Amino acid sequence: MRTIHALALALLSLPRLAATASDFPRLGAQAERELRAHVRFLAADVLEGRAPGSRGGQVARAYLASQLEAFGYLPAGDNGSYEQRVPMVGVETQAPARWSFAGAKGQLALENRRDFVVFSGLQQDKVVLPVSELVFVGYGIVAPEFAWDDFKGLDVRGKVLVFLNNDPDWDPQLFAGQTRLYYGRWSYKYEMAAKLGAAGAIIIHTTPSAGYPWEVVVSSWSGPQFELPARDEPRVPVKAWVTEEAARKLFALGGKSLEELLAKAKSREFRPQSLGVTTSLVLENKLSQVEGANVLGLLPGSDEKLKEELVVLSAHHDHLGVGLPDARGDRIYNGARDNAAGCAQVLVMAKALAELPTRPKRSILVAFVDGEEYGLLGSAYLAAHPPVPPGRIAAIVNFDGGNIFGRTRDVAHIGRGKSSLDAVLELAAAQQGRTVVGDPFPDRGSFYRSDHFSFARIGVPGLYFKSGTDYLGKPAGWGRQMAEQWEAQHYHRPSDELTPDWDFSGMVEDTELGFWCALRVANDPALPQWVPQDEFAPAREQALKAMATGQERP
Repeated sequence: MRTIHALALALLSLPRLAATASDFPRLGAQAERELRAHVRFLAADVLEGRAPGSRGGQVARAYLASQLEAFGYLPAGDNGSYEQRVPMVGVETQAPARWSFAGAKGQLALENRRDFVVFSGLQQDKVVLPVSELVFVGYGIVAPEFAWDDFKGLDVRGKVLVFLNNDPDWDPQLFAGQTRLYYGRWSYKYEMAAKLGAAGAIIIHTTPSAGYPWEVVVSSWSGPQFELPARDEPRVPVKAWVTEEAARKLFALGGKSLEELLAKAKSREFRPQSLGVTTSLVLENKLSQVEGANVLGLLPGSDEKLKEELVVLSAHHDHLGVGLPDARGDRIYNGARDNAAGCAQVLVMAKALAELPTRPKRSILVAFVDGEEYGLLGSAYLAAHPPVPPGRIAAIVNFDGGNIFGRTRDVAHIGRGKSSLDAVLELAAAQQGRTVVGDPFPDRGSFYRSDHFSFARIGVPGLYFKSGTDYLGKPAGWGRQMAEQWEAQHYHRPSDELTPDWDFSGMVEDTELGFWCALRVANDPALPQWVPQDEFAPAREQALKAMATGQERP
């Protein structure tokens, strides 16, 4: 079977790049001051965590738009403005304090937030889950290209499906080994449950399979959840997560063993297993109409032909707003690293591109997108309503979470081996004396967790990279330790704040790297391309065919 490693070998056939010193203009000594200043403002308490539609979110958007205007970018939003309206629906579920289950061994009541989180999959005032049977569906994956089908044609309509997180990762010959594909994402699990007509979907959380602790699940899925307005797509009425220990109790309630069924799930021959457990539930929802927005600015290109095409620079401006208090009583989820830092990097890049003696040949679209924390909503909306057809978008360079620990010898390319952009990044990184490596945490599925993914789905190749883990002046393993420590203590928590110990030197290098890559793509006559047989290559081919035949959208 074709693996990510095998796909990467196809890059050897792609043309090698040449470069001159003029391809790598420096950002200047002021870059660190600018980065710090942007982060300081966007992550300030007064912006209250920048939730979609909130006053703080509106202030953040106004700040970003004013910066783009000052740099000379033209408004690229609705009606001659810098904002592209993103209509959202806020759904705040009033979950019960306890969730009751019945089985052969008696009754079980799980406790909200300690054992489970549950939220509505429907945009309506009340969701009623009648008495329904729980069915364990293993990983819940249907992947014909890997000869894998966890459902085997079973009719699961009206059932509550229980999923393992992740995808098969114990054998490099299955899927992509330890590199998580979209099949392993929680969003895929809920999509499958909806597609099959299930009444509910429960995902079993473990820290290794999720890449973050249970507290992140609680903070991320508490309070209002934002979605694009429902259309006619299938939806699963009840969505939930449970801890591993709660799942073990649920399985035992029906006389089953979590460990035994987990072992069975690690096989192509697995078939869904009724747990012998039933449940019912009533969810009361508070609905709100939310006016989110993407902030869009355009720097027209200098080439008469290529200026009709875009290079997109993106970062999400939203975070989690005001939520559950931490041990200090702090309820503001400032999102300094996630993603005031990414916004700051794109602002610095945007300014540098506008100040070049000769503008890039292709046009530059700066996109600060909304609703990323709630399922890539703003980028999905922008990808569905782009200012030019998808075939005219050369590439996207996306920033999500800046390096706050110092300079590194390596660059971690999330999605390495998927497109010709590998060569662009490697050429630029070499100017800094850095080596490009793959994702140091491939089991977390990071490629599918940020806004470039929305563009990949319409065929646009993307660069999404981070500083690696090999830090200058630090012992081996220090970088990985710091990444894991930060995620355990600060990710999606009120403590994600700008603090005096932030080291911006690595963030400056990464910003310069993104600047160089964007400039290179903007000036290269050739469009970036996916590696043959990559999962997104067909979408690119379709977009380019539509452009060639005059059937472009929008």
